[in-house]
Amino acid sequence: MLTLLGQAARYCDGISRRSFLKIGGFAFGSAASLSLADVLRAEQAAGTSSPHKAVINIFLGGGPPHQDMWDIKVDAPREIRGEFDPIRTNVPGIEIGECFPQIASMMDKFVAIRSVVGNHGDHDAFQCYTGWPRNSIASVGGRPSIGAVAGKLFGSKDPGVPPAVALAEKTSHTPWSDPGTPGFLGAAYQAFKPQGEGTSDMRLNGMTIDRLQDRKSLLHGLDVLKREVDGTGMLRGMDAFSEAAFGVLTSSKLVDALDLSKEDPKLRARYGDGKPYKYQYDGAPTCNEHLLIARRLVEVGVRCVTLSFGRWDSHGQNFDLVRDHGSKLDQCVSALVKDLEDRGMLNDVTVVVWGEFGRTPRINPTAGRDHWPQVSCALLAGGGMRTGQVIGSTNRLGEYAKDRPVHVQEVVGTIYRNLGIDPMSVTLKDPTGRPQFLIDQREPISELA
Repeated sequence: MLTLLGQAARYCDGISRRSFLKIGGFAFGSAASLSLADVLRAEQAAGTSSPHKAVINIFLGGGPPHQDMWDIKVDAPREIRGEFDPIRTNVPGIEIGECFPQIASMMDKFVAIRSVVGNHGDHDAFQCYTGWPRNSIASVGGRPSIGAVAGKLFGSKDPGVPPAVALAEKTSHTPWSDPGTPGFLGAAYQAFKPQGEGTSDMRLNGMTIDRLQDRKSLLHGLDVLKREVDGTGMLRGMDAFSEAAFGVLTSSKLVDALDLSKEDPKLRARYGDGKPYKYQYDGAPTCNEHLLIARRLVEVGVRCVTLSFGRWDSHGQNFDLVRDHGSKLDQCVSALVKDLEDRGMLNDVTVVVWGEFGRTPRINPTAGRDHWPQVSCALLAGGGMRTGQVIGSTNRLGEYAKDRPVHVQEVVGTIYRNLGIDPMSVTLKDPTGRPQFLIDQREPISELA
């Protein structure tokens, strides 16, 4: 729907502005009441352009079991080691869990981090998207996500393509479908979140393009009188943003990226669909196709794509869950990395696969593993990084980081570095005017440079 609001709104800078184009089909955050033109204006205010670097942040909501994926504990007792054996990879000396044969066959394109520390311990995607606990500087709006920061610093590559897109399906446990908060940067930098099959936010609610253009003409006509008495020139300056807002609805770039029917069926089969969805409960489905959509989105200019894959909170039936989720993850992540490489995009796109914490070394009576924030894991690819290696290790029982602990913020700092943002020097001012660093002065992972 389109809503024309004629009453002037006065903002804290004293400028009287008219909120004039509300496109109800766009979901830039549940609390946001911004027009798309507002968002585009904010992106333009960033005023900079950059080579197109991007990140696909794959969140394994619930906490994946590190010792059943990239760090099989072959010397541990059975009640800790579990049911899986390690398999060789194409990198001599590196072994990973048996549920990931396709990733193993191309391990030279990946980096496994076995010693992630600094997890806060909450069932929440927030830390994986920002590097910070959710309550950090909450009094001034909280920490912005990677996608919000990229949108602020670089803006959009294309007026019809938002800087950040969140593909996470709505989950009953809502923090697992966190799209990535804009934090103190404000709702203008919220991620665009498609709904349903991925295109409902792009629909015109039954309105044809002709009718949309008619309404555009009406809007223009109503603005004429206001513009004639507008001494500031503000409305004239807003015309370009109105055009861009309509452009998103009437152009095909973003809609096409979300439409998998336009993709080669053979490539879709390589990714798989992740069905049947099992062990989902209050979490996300294992939607393999989201990774293909993510590739299509970064290809048209999106800088940051977040998605939630599966529900890994395996208090029971841990090994059955990993067989199901792991094999599907193996298929779509390996397909994504191969796809990016085939298209010449891999050096420019960082892929990160991780969750909010790890799981207990000792298996519980229901064949499950419980929460274990002491250590976790991550799998990275692309971004121009030095791949084909393992970073860090845990002790024999997988209880804690033994060698080279890697803090969550080091991973986030590495993502920023790959995007062309120096996390050691760049600051953003919060609403009080105080400059805030993107991470807490932790260096990006030196082994990957």
